[in-house]
Amino acid sequence: MMSRNLLCALLLAAGTLAQAQTAVPPSKQALVDKLLKLQQPGIEMAARSIVERPAAQMMQEAGRVMQQVPADKRESVGKGIEADAKKYVEETYTPVRDRAVALAPSTLGATMADKFTEDELKQLVAWFESPVNKKFQQVSGEMQNSYMQKLVPEVRPIIEPKLQTLEQQVRTALGAPSAAAAPAANGTAAKPAAAAAKPPARPASK
Repeated sequence: MMSRNLLCALLLAAGTLAQAQTAVPPSKQALVDKLLKLQQPGIEMAARSIVERPAAQMMQEAGRVMQQVPADKRESVGKGIEADAKKYVEETYTPVRDRAVALAPSTLGATMADKFTEDELKQLVAWFESPVNKKFQQVSGEMQNSYMQKLVPEVRPIIEPKLQTLEQQVRTALGAPSAAAAPAANGTAAKPAAAAAKPPARPASK
């Protein structure tokens, strides 16, 4: 029968071996840390997107409902909603960003250390620090904005009729009058919500 001391020694050796297999050499970890630092703007952008997306969706919904607000109150109500959305982003972004940055080493960093060799990590660092990549990052926002300005008008005729159909289906399910039949506050017919809705104002960045 195996002695208790021998069993403890074997377990200790197995644990040491497992640690040796999973430990990242300091030189490799330094490269991973550098890559995480280089990718931090992207991590922070992802955090901002997580925060702003639900606010943008709420602003869109508010734009649809706004037609039910008396005309003389719409401007003040709209400004109040925009102020609330901006405050939400300002109060929420910082803790979400900090959590995203703190989580990166144990997720993104661990994956890079596991999937890439030290030489490959060096190549990645060289690419991120290259003038070509830096230039690409500088113009990528401009390219995306230009692309979206062309894309949105192209797809609006596809989206709006389907949104109107979906809205009517929702109203029917809720037992509410159709958008065309619902009287506005001033006595005229309300415009279809999809046509009246305006793109949400992007919450101001800090």
